[in-house]
Amino acid sequence: MNEKAEHSEERRAAIREMVASTPIYSQTDLQRLLERRGFAVTQSSVSRDLAELRAFKLGGRYVMGDALATTASAPALTEIVDVIDVRPAGPNLLVLHTPPARAAVVAVALDHAAWPEIIGTVAGDDTLFVATAGRRDQARVQARLAQHGVPHV
Repeated sequence: MNEKAEHSEERRAAIREMVASTPIYSQTDLQRLLERRGFAVTQSSVSRDLAELRAFKLGGRYVMGDALATTASAPALTEIVDVIDVRPAGPNLLVLHTPPARAAVVAVALDHAAWPEIIGTVAGDDTLFVATAGRRDQARVQARLAQHGVPHV
């Protein structure tokens, strides 16, 4: 492994540890923490590292996506589906609205619930898209969400 790759791996390990142990609210905050540990980094390297590590913002701070999905403390689908409403958007897409900063949590929960009707999810801050194979699967997802108290619009 070359020196640059080793440095990147060390930096990413430090990022994982920091995100897990310290509330980090911005890339600038993370950059400063890394610099205190002796890593010379730019904001763009921090951004790339966070993307490669699949970190995302939840409640205004960074969290590791894999940690949320694999820990016993990760909320169950029934605990975090606080969706305001669900709307069909064409034959194979649902649009779900959530309170601010909750869309990513709902998307992770749906992805890990492994419902066969769901092909994938894409989340923003308070809106997420759920892709299905067609209208029948779309209706099944809506029905499952309704069982969790999610209203249809």
